[in-house]
Amino acid sequence: MARYTDASCKLCRREGQKLFLKGERCYSNKCAVGRRPYAPGQHGAARKKLSEYGIQLREKQKAKRFYGLLESQFRKYFEMANRKKGITGENLLQLLESRLDNVVYRMGFGTTRAEARQLVTHGHFEVNGKKLNIPSYIVKVGDTIDVSERGKKSVRFKEILDVTGAKVVPKWLEVDQENLKGKVVALPSREDIDLNVQEHLIVELYSK
Repeated sequence: MARYTDASCKLCRREGQKLFLKGERCYSNKCAVGRRPYAPGQHGAARKKLSEYGIQLREKQKAKRFYGLLESQFRKYFEMANRKKGITGENLLQLLESRLDNVVYRMGFGTTRAEARQLVTHGHFEVNGKKLNIPSYIVKVGDTIDVSERGKKSVRFKEILDVTGAKVVPKWLEVDQENLKGKVVALPSREDIDLNVQEHLIVELYSK
Protein backbone atom coordinates (compact mmCIF):
# COMPACT_ATOMS: atom_id res chain seq x y z
CA MET A 1 0.00 0.00 0.00
CA ALA A 2 1.21 3.52 -0.78
CA ARG A 3 2.37 5.53 2.19
CA TYR A 4 4.17 8.77 2.99
CA THR A 5 7.89 8.17 3.60
CA ASP A 6 9.35 11.68 3.75
CA ALA A 7 10.04 13.63 6.97
CA SER A 8 6.89 13.98 9.10
CA CYS A 9 7.92 17.43 10.33
CA LYS A 10 7.60 18.77 6.79
CA LEU A 11 3.87 18.08 6.96
CA CYS A 12 3.46 20.14 10.12
CA ARG A 13 5.50 23.00 8.66
CA ARG A 14 3.44 22.94 5.46
CA GLU A 15 0.21 23.25 7.43
CA GLY A 16 1.66 25.89 9.75
CA GLN A 17 0.79 24.08 12.97
CA LYS A 18 1.69 21.04 15.04
CA LEU A 19 -0.04 17.86 13.90
CA PHE A 20 1.72 15.82 16.63
CA LEU A 21 3.19 13.28 14.23
CA LYS A 22 6.44 12.75 16.16
CA GLY A 23 5.16 12.10 19.66
CA GLU A 24 7.33 13.44 22.48
CA ARG A 25 9.49 15.48 20.09
CA CYS A 26 6.49 17.69 19.26
CA TYR A 27 6.43 18.93 22.87
CA SER A 28 10.15 19.72 23.00
CA ASN A 29 12.22 22.60 21.68
CA LYS A 30 13.32 20.30 18.84
CA CYS A 31 9.92 20.70 17.17
CA ALA A 32 10.44 21.89 13.59
CA VAL A 33 7.34 24.13 13.65
CA GLY A 34 8.83 26.19 16.48
CA ARG A 35 12.30 26.34 14.94
CA ARG A 36 11.22 27.01 11.35
CA PRO A 37 7.63 28.31 11.35
CA TYR A 38 7.25 28.44 7.59
CA ALA A 39 6.54 25.98 4.80
CA PRO A 40 9.39 23.72 3.60
CA GLY A 41 11.13 24.32 0.30
CA GLN A 42 13.15 27.08 -1.34
CA HIS A 43 10.26 29.57 -1.33
CA GLY A 44 8.57 28.36 1.83
CA ALA A 45 9.23 31.54 3.79
CA ALA A 46 7.60 33.74 1.14
CA ARG A 47 4.10 34.90 1.98
CA LYS A 48 1.48 33.71 -0.47
CA LYS A 49 -2.13 34.79 -0.70
CA LEU A 50 -4.33 31.71 -1.01
CA SER A 51 -7.37 31.50 -3.24
CA GLU A 52 -10.69 30.21 -1.89
CA TYR A 53 -9.84 26.78 -3.28
CA GLY A 54 -6.37 26.97 -1.71
CA ILE A 55 -7.83 27.69 1.73
CA GLN A 56 -10.25 24.76 1.43
CA LEU A 57 -7.47 22.47 0.22
CA ARG A 58 -5.23 23.34 3.16
CA GLU A 59 -8.01 22.46 5.63
CA LYS A 60 -8.53 19.11 3.94
CA GLN A 61 -4.80 18.35 3.84
CA LYS A 62 -4.46 19.32 7.49
CA ALA A 63 -7.17 16.87 8.60
CA LYS A 64 -5.91 14.12 6.30
CA ARG A 65 -2.36 14.40 7.62
CA PHE A 66 -3.48 14.68 11.25
CA TYR A 67 -5.02 11.21 11.01
CA GLY A 68 -2.36 9.83 8.65
CA LEU A 69 -4.66 8.93 5.74
CA LEU A 70 -4.26 8.79 1.98
CA GLU A 71 -6.59 10.77 -0.30
CA SER A 72 -8.67 7.74 -1.32
CA GLN A 73 -9.21 6.77 2.33
CA PHE A 74 -10.13 10.31 3.34
CA ARG A 75 -12.57 10.66 0.46
CA LYS A 76 -14.25 7.40 1.51
CA TYR A 77 -14.84 8.78 5.01
CA PHE A 78 -16.31 11.97 3.55
CA GLU A 79 -18.78 9.94 1.48
CA MET A 80 -19.75 7.95 4.59
CA ALA A 81 -20.22 11.17 6.57
CA ASN A 82 -22.31 12.69 3.80
CA ARG A 83 -24.71 9.75 3.89
CA LYS A 84 -25.25 10.02 7.65
CA LYS A 85 -27.83 12.25 9.28
CA GLY A 86 -26.53 15.43 10.88
CA ILE A 87 -23.81 17.90 9.99
CA THR A 88 -21.48 16.36 7.40
CA GLY A 89 -18.31 18.05 8.67
CA GLU A 90 -18.88 16.91 12.25
CA ASN A 91 -19.84 13.43 11.05
CA LEU A 92 -16.54 13.28 9.17
CA LEU A 93 -14.44 14.17 12.21
CA GLN A 94 -16.40 11.73 14.38
CA LEU A 95 -15.69 8.88 11.93
CA LEU A 96 -12.00 9.74 11.76
CA GLU A 97 -11.76 9.98 15.53
CA SER A 98 -13.51 6.61 15.92
CA ARG A 99 -10.90 4.65 13.95
CA LEU A 100 -9.29 1.95 16.08
CA ASP A 101 -5.76 3.26 15.55
CA ASN A 102 -6.82 6.74 16.72
CA VAL A 103 -8.65 5.31 19.74
CA VAL A 104 -5.54 3.34 20.72
CA TYR A 105 -3.53 6.57 20.44
CA ARG A 106 -6.09 8.56 22.45
CA MET A 107 -5.99 5.93 25.19
CA GLY A 108 -2.23 6.39 25.49
CA PHE A 109 -1.26 2.98 24.12
CA GLY A 110 0.80 4.58 21.34
CA THR A 111 3.02 7.66 21.37
CA THR A 112 1.86 8.63 17.87
CA ARG A 113 -0.99 7.60 15.59
CA ALA A 114 1.56 5.98 13.28
CA GLU A 115 2.87 3.82 16.12
CA ALA A 116 -0.67 2.98 17.24
CA ARG A 117 -1.51 1.91 13.68
CA GLN A 118 1.56 -0.32 13.54
CA LEU A 119 0.76 -1.95 16.88
CA VAL A 120 -2.82 -2.67 15.76
CA THR A 121 -1.59 -4.12 12.47
CA HIS A 122 0.84 -6.40 14.34
CA GLY A 123 -2.03 -7.88 16.36
CA HIS A 124 -1.32 -6.34 19.77
CA PHE A 125 -4.96 -5.42 20.50
CA GLU A 126 -8.25 -7.16 21.12
CA VAL A 127 -11.68 -5.60 20.63
CA ASN A 128 -14.45 -7.18 22.70
CA GLY A 129 -12.16 -10.10 23.47
CA LYS A 130 -11.20 -10.89 19.87
CA LYS A 131 -7.91 -10.03 18.18
CA LEU A 132 -8.36 -7.30 15.60
CA ASN A 133 -5.58 -6.06 13.32
CA ILE A 134 -7.57 -3.59 11.21
CA PRO A 135 -6.59 0.03 12.04
CA SER A 136 -9.59 1.43 10.16
CA TYR A 137 -12.15 -0.45 12.28
CA ILE A 138 -14.77 2.05 13.52
CA VAL A 139 -15.37 1.57 17.23
CA LYS A 140 -18.86 1.65 18.72
CA VAL A 141 -20.17 2.68 22.13
CA GLY A 142 -19.54 -0.18 24.56
CA ASP A 143 -16.55 -1.62 22.71
CA THR A 144 -13.68 -2.72 24.95
CA ILE A 145 -10.08 -2.44 23.75
CA ASP A 146 -7.44 -4.57 25.48
CA VAL A 147 -3.74 -5.02 24.88
CA SER A 148 -3.23 -8.70 23.99
CA GLU A 149 -1.47 -11.07 26.37
CA ARG A 150 1.54 -11.04 24.06
CA GLY A 151 1.56 -7.26 24.14
CA LYS A 152 1.35 -7.12 27.92
CA LYS A 153 4.60 -9.06 28.09
CA SER A 154 6.32 -6.59 25.79
CA VAL A 155 8.67 -4.01 27.27
CA ARG A 156 7.50 -1.56 24.60
CA PHE A 157 4.15 -0.92 26.27
CA LYS A 158 5.86 0.01 29.53
CA GLU A 159 8.03 2.46 27.57
CA ILE A 160 4.94 3.91 25.87
CA LEU A 161 3.13 4.45 29.18
CA ASP A 162 6.21 6.17 30.59
CA VAL A 163 5.71 8.76 27.85
CA THR A 164 1.90 8.93 27.73
CA GLY A 165 1.04 8.20 31.38
CA ALA A 166 0.20 11.81 32.20
CA LYS A 167 -1.74 12.33 28.98
CA VAL A 168 -5.34 13.51 29.38
CA VAL A 169 -7.74 10.88 28.03
CA PRO A 170 -10.84 12.25 26.24
CA LYS A 171 -14.05 11.99 28.25
CA TRP A 172 -15.64 9.67 25.68
CA LEU A 173 -13.07 6.99 26.60
CA GLU A 174 -12.25 5.13 29.81
CA VAL A 175 -8.75 3.74 30.37
CA ASP A 176 -7.27 1.33 32.90
CA GLN A 177 -3.54 1.85 32.43
CA GLU A 178 -2.58 -0.74 35.03
CA ASN A 179 -4.39 -3.53 33.17
CA LEU A 180 -3.78 -2.04 29.70
CA LYS A 181 -7.39 -1.84 28.64
CA GLY A 182 -10.03 0.72 27.85
CA LYS A 183 -13.65 1.22 26.86
CA VAL A 184 -15.61 3.46 24.50
CA VAL A 185 -18.28 5.07 26.68
CA ALA A 186 -19.64 7.55 24.10
CA LEU A 187 -19.10 8.80 20.57
CA PRO A 188 -16.81 11.84 20.30
CA SER A 189 -18.48 15.23 19.84
CA ARG A 190 -16.87 18.16 18.02
CA GLU A 191 -15.86 19.68 21.37
CA ASP A 192 -13.88 16.53 22.19
CA ILE A 193 -11.70 16.74 19.07
CA ASP A 194 -8.59 18.91 19.42
CA LEU A 195 -8.04 19.42 15.69
CA ASN A 196 -7.82 23.08 14.68
CA VAL A 197 -9.61 22.70 11.38
CA GLN A 198 -12.67 24.32 9.81
CA GLU A 199 -14.46 21.21 8.67
CA HIS A 200 -17.13 23.09 6.74
CA LEU A 201 -14.42 24.13 4.26
CA ILE A 202 -13.64 20.47 3.61
CA VAL A 203 -17.32 19.88 2.87
CA GLU A 204 -17.33 22.85 0.49
CA LEU A 205 -14.24 21.50 -1.28
CA TYR A 206 -15.68 18.05 -1.88
CA SER A 207 -19.13 19.41 -2.77
CA LYS A 208 -17.88 21.31 -5.84
